[in-house]
Amino acid sequence: MKIIPRATYRLQFNSHFTFADAEAIVPYLHELRVSHCYASPYLKARSGSPHGYDIVDHNALNPEIGDRDTFVSWVQALHRQGMGQILDIVPNHMGVGGDDNAWWLDVLEQGPASEYAAYFDIDWRPIKEELRGKVLLPLLGDHYGTVLEKGELRLTFDLEQGQFSIWFYNHRFPVDPSTYPDILGHGLERLAEHLAEEEAPFLEYQSLITAFEHLPSRYDTRVEKRVERLRDCVIYKRRLAESCRKYPAIGAFVFDTVAAFNGVVEQPESFDLLHHLLERQAYRLAYWRVASDEINYRRFFDINDLAGLRMENPEVFETTHRFILELVKEGKVDGLRIDHPDGLYNPPSYYQRLNRQIAEIRGEEEAADGNLKSSYYLVIEKILASYEHLPESWPVSGTTGYEFAYVNNGLFVYPGSQKEFDQIYTRFIRHQWDFDELLYERKKIIIRVQLSSELTVLANMLNSIAQADRHTRDFTLNGLREALTEVVACFPVYRTYADVDQVSEEDKRFIQWAVIQAKKRSPAADISIFDFIQAILLLEISTRSAFSQEIISFVMRFQQYTGPTMAKALEDTVLYIYNRLVSLNDVGSDPRNFGVSLTAFHRANQERAQRWPYGMVASSTHDSKRSEDVRARLNVLSEMPGEWRKHLNRWARINRAKIRRLNGFRAPSRNDEYLFYQTVLGTWPLFDMGEEELVEFRDRIEAYMLKAVKEAKVHTSWINPDTEYETAVVHFVRSVLGNLEKNPFLADFLPFQRRVAGLGLLNSLSQLLLKLTVPGVPDIYQGNELWEFRLVDPDNRHSVDFALRQRMLQELMLLIKSSQSLTPCVHKLLKNKEDGQVKLYLTWKVLSFRAKLPLLFQKGDYLPLSVQGIKADHLCAFARKHQGQVVVSIVPRWLALLGSNEDELPLGESLWQKTWVEVPAVKEKENFTNVLTGEVVAVVQHNGKFYVPAGKLFESFSVALLAPSSLVAA
Repeated sequence: MKIIPRATYRLQFNSHFTFADAEAIVPYLHELRVSHCYASPYLKARSGSPHGYDIVDHNALNPEIGDRDTFVSWVQALHRQGMGQILDIVPNHMGVGGDDNAWWLDVLEQGPASEYAAYFDIDWRPIKEELRGKVLLPLLGDHYGTVLEKGELRLTFDLEQGQFSIWFYNHRFPVDPSTYPDILGHGLERLAEHLAEEEAPFLEYQSLITAFEHLPSRYDTRVEKRVERLRDCVIYKRRLAESCRKYPAIGAFVFDTVAAFNGVVEQPESFDLLHHLLERQAYRLAYWRVASDEINYRRFFDINDLAGLRMENPEVFETTHRFILELVKEGKVDGLRIDHPDGLYNPPSYYQRLNRQIAEIRGEEEAADGNLKSSYYLVIEKILASYEHLPESWPVSGTTGYEFAYVNNGLFVYPGSQKEFDQIYTRFIRHQWDFDELLYERKKIIIRVQLSSELTVLANMLNSIAQADRHTRDFTLNGLREALTEVVACFPVYRTYADVDQVSEEDKRFIQWAVIQAKKRSPAADISIFDFIQAILLLEISTRSAFSQEIISFVMRFQQYTGPTMAKALEDTVLYIYNRLVSLNDVGSDPRNFGVSLTAFHRANQERAQRWPYGMVASSTHDSKRSEDVRARLNVLSEMPGEWRKHLNRWARINRAKIRRLNGFRAPSRNDEYLFYQTVLGTWPLFDMGEEELVEFRDRIEAYMLKAVKEAKVHTSWINPDTEYETAVVHFVRSVLGNLEKNPFLADFLPFQRRVAGLGLLNSLSQLLLKLTVPGVPDIYQGNELWEFRLVDPDNRHSVDFALRQRMLQELMLLIKSSQSLTPCVHKLLKNKEDGQVKLYLTWKVLSFRAKLPLLFQKGDYLPLSVQGIKADHLCAFARKHQGQVVVSIVPRWLALLGSNEDELPLGESLWQKTWVEVPAVKEKENFTNVLTGEVVAVVQHNGKFYVPAGKLFESFSVALLAPSSLVAA
């Protein structure tokens, strides 16, 4: 049977958090009433990896995290508590470069003849002739010739393995064995002199050179020749090693030859030998800056040391999933989270194959139509546009919850202030951004600068198709490239999912919309080229074309390309430029939408209940730009635009002298300064800082601001850093946050910050209750059961103090158990909300209630509830109902507009006045009990409907979870 988690807890594994560490906190997570650990990737990754997404071996555990024994011990600890785990897997790419990916190193050594050549998405026949049969490796820190003549490329000989390699610092590039004779035969006369009286060793050495020379070519990919080459390489290397060990003269000769190949710095001609050797390899070393133009392997986005895998190849799938499926079969893993599935050639096909494999090892039968609906818990990291739907035909349990985070956060943004916020932002930065135009422009920059080589491949593929038909052969390569650029820049979603023979109606609309927009923007005289591209993308001509396979291949690759383009332009660029209200700037969000209506929030939850009831619902993830509590705090600004404007302008005046001028321009820019104030406001700690804590906080803000301005790519970037601008940003941060005393900025900032922070905490509690009770599986990102004011990675990957959390939970449980009445106890937690115990309480209490009624929350209907009265807009209420059981969640929002401040709690009839929440019908004479406080709330019947008064709901606590009193007492 499919195991559906009640609630998951995300753990970030690395060398600082191991299986043993995870085992130690199992009792705590069990007491918190989490059902499953949600583990970041823990297969063998690059040494020192902080996240595990750069896997180098899919069939081994990461030794930095633990071995098989510590892994099994952790799993057994989970099972003893009735818990399980969901594992994050990475099918799209692997870590390459370095010296730790055996598959990649074999490809570099054997070229197309490698048994792993078809594992990676490599174009072995690029347009550029110099790259035919080679992999471009843009890993050098400077131009190739400069690096070579500085002696940074070093030939080595491994005496134990009998193999040659070329090293660039920690990167190893194996030498093709068929080119070993270039080394072994160099200056052979010298060896002949040394072995003049030992003819046999010299003849053996010569025969070995001949053997290497006669290896089958690395371009010959016939199976029998490939097997012969790989077999003989092993044999000849072994013979070489034996000869070098057995005959010291041969060993000395080989090492002397290696030294000669390595040249002498300041003698350029001395590096000719190494250069000619490198020219004959299955790779071409290059300056890292050329990657965007000529790289011929698919990457994860634009990261050169993450190479795409051809998961559509059954052999690749089988090999990379062998160990994972073994864990599934053994019952050690209860579900899988699929990382970056949009990078795959055909994601739906991948989901089907994975389900079939799991069904097979679990002895389940496939559906008669061959479309096995998921009987295993699979969630996918899919980012959906607000107007996009997850295809219901996909055999998955849902997404990882970005779309919920978007509506949950947006519910607490006051849309009535949008116009005023636009004016504040525009006037402060003295520029008016059009978000759509900004995204379009940044996409084109990403295409041109960072993903140019991938577009070149697409343009060449499309050109071949066009030239094969007399109706389209007049389209030029340049014209096709420009048209493709426009279509991709106008694409409204991350990607479409056309299969070999069909395109869904929704995908058709996205493609047609993109083409229409591209036509409008194109300066081309002949826009029929766009009709040709549309016909190709819609597969309208594939069935009648002799080039049908080429068309399908183009469409699939096109779909793999639009996703990285959108991600790099939106997530990693525009979200760092368009800073109007940065709580809206997160993965899966749409900053154009200033808030989410109650209707939209309810509709999203109803659709999830109907279509994806087991999908994750998240509020913070390892990819979040800002943690849930930062966003909840910054949302308060939408309720007080006037105060925000006043303080913003005052801060700018106070800090004017800290701005530097670089060639007539401000540094930081007004836009970056605007971001800085929101960042400090959102992350300022709840506790009073001393000078030492201020230094730590300032370091965090400094690191974040440097990352933000680089990601924005306006004044500096990762590729082309402007050190002067970055130095000015650092100067500004350090000056503004230089000290606590006699700081006019902080004197004005702190009172405002305290008010915003207090209201933000109440927002966080409301958002938390919503997450824990809407349809779906709630996920808690590590540490976020307490207040966390974290920024994008690496800030959000800091170590978590689990000892503190465990101690706080124990104290909380003891407090609740020893209290005669729950109500005053909970009210005190709310009054002292800054210590975080109230968030921990809410998490524990609701998860405990979920554990008591799992089917209600797992399968229950979602019913939006009507709120009436003058404060109705400030409440969100809904019910979950299943087989006669019902619970009601009610949370307040827009508390600043309600009249609350940091010292007053939003409680009592005087605040809520005559505001009523309609609730589902209950049994006669039965009332509701607030699960969170133990208070009984009387139900009032009027005109056949049932109501509860808001003033009674919020007498002692800021959110309410109601259930019939008989159900709570059971």
